[in-house]
Amino acid sequence: MAINNLEIIDYQPQYAKDFYNLNVEWLKKYFYVEPYDEKILSNPKKYVLEPGGYIFFAKYNDEIVGVVSLINQKTFFELSKMAVSPKYQGLKIGLQLMNFSINFAKNKKWESITLYSHRSLVPAINLYKKMGFIEIPVEENSHYERSDIKMILKLN
Repeated sequence: MAINNLEIIDYQPQYAKDFYNLNVEWLKKYFYVEPYDEKILSNPKKYVLEPGGYIFFAKYNDEIVGVVSLINQKTFFELSKMAVSPKYQGLKIGLQLMNFSINFAKNKKWESITLYSHRSLVPAINLYKKMGFIEIPVEENSHYERSDIKMILKLN
């Protein structure tokens, strides 16, 4: 089952707490909040938006139920900080956020999107593969301690 009347909206300051809470909730469930996570999540304006990145929210019935960001890492854009509220998981909201992000990047004429993840997140890895992401080597000094897989989606 999917939610058809889901709205995907741009970042608005009143949703900064949702950006933080949705991400911290899943991080604490599977891992822990790393210093890099805390920095990004606590100040999305400074660390995502001002350097040229984007944050999008999935809104359903006036409730923020999901989030995704595209962080400008200078040499590539990173698809990151994607989370869906546990009570709305299984409704393909992550897929809708992913499709929106890919189409957004294509419209911006980006060459690719990169992401970092962990192999234990099997449903997420399967989604990424389904969307066409392929595995590439993870650099030794990745900004995430937990990442053991890096993937790229070529857009052209």
